[in-house]
Amino acid sequence: MRLATWNVNSVRTRVDRVTTFLEREDVDVLAMQETKCRPDQFPYAPFEAAGYQVAVHGLNQWNGVAIASRVGLDDVRTHFPGQPAWASQEGEEPVVEARALGASVGAVAGTEPVRLWSLYVPNGRELTHPHYTYKLDWMRALTRDVTGWLSEDPGQSLALVGDWNVAPLDEDVWDMAVFEGATHVSEPERAAFRALAEAGMVEATRERVTNYTYWDYQRLRFPRNEGMRIDFVYGSPAFEARVRSAAIDRDERKGKGASDHVPVIVEVA
Repeated sequence: MRLATWNVNSVRTRVDRVTTFLEREDVDVLAMQETKCRPDQFPYAPFEAAGYQVAVHGLNQWNGVAIASRVGLDDVRTHFPGQPAWASQEGEEPVVEARALGASVGAVAGTEPVRLWSLYVPNGRELTHPHYTYKLDWMRALTRDVTGWLSEDPGQSLALVGDWNVAPLDEDVWDMAVFEGATHVSEPERAAFRALAEAGMVEATRERVTNYTYWDYQRLRFPRNEGMRIDFVYGSPAFEARVRSAAIDRDERKGKGASDHVPVIVEVA
């Protein structure tokens, strides 16, 4: 089973690129982030024509997550139990944003299903911004829930994939000096990312492939290869044991209409 994750940065804008990628790379399951649409706005038809079921979670033109699968799509959940809420303006009622979507995939592929979560971790904005505290709370809540899931079923194939908005190591950005005092590389964020490993999860791509996964649109970042590695696949021990290979499709950042992120792909037995 070939499983990919991709922050598509507006699925309606890039649906042709996404479905072409699925066909070219023979992907069975794609977790998408930053789809930027409600379920009634999602372009289902091209995916369905290509043989995929789609689960979508979106509340407005921001955030949004989806999963497309041609190997089964069951038990869909639109948030993890402890997921914190966020109020975009003071005085507003906090809302659990469309940043997490879970589903079981792979049941019709002749393999053990994978419990997959497509995750779009909050950006954090600035170290002194309330969104940074929200980001850390969000990641800690996820780790608490994951710890509980693994305790209840240590042998499950669980995969947390997506845009983590964290560069866990200095080598994951082109120049640490540029990020001094900024989010994505701060020690609390990195510690929150490491906490999942301490809970028993294994990041499945780092030992198998090296490359950035994101390049900003500004200042010729892509031609200069001034990128960041912030898209990852965190798996349970049972999932990691099934991973056979990993790839980062850097070519998807090329050409007209590209997302600022590229797909990350893992091959699972």
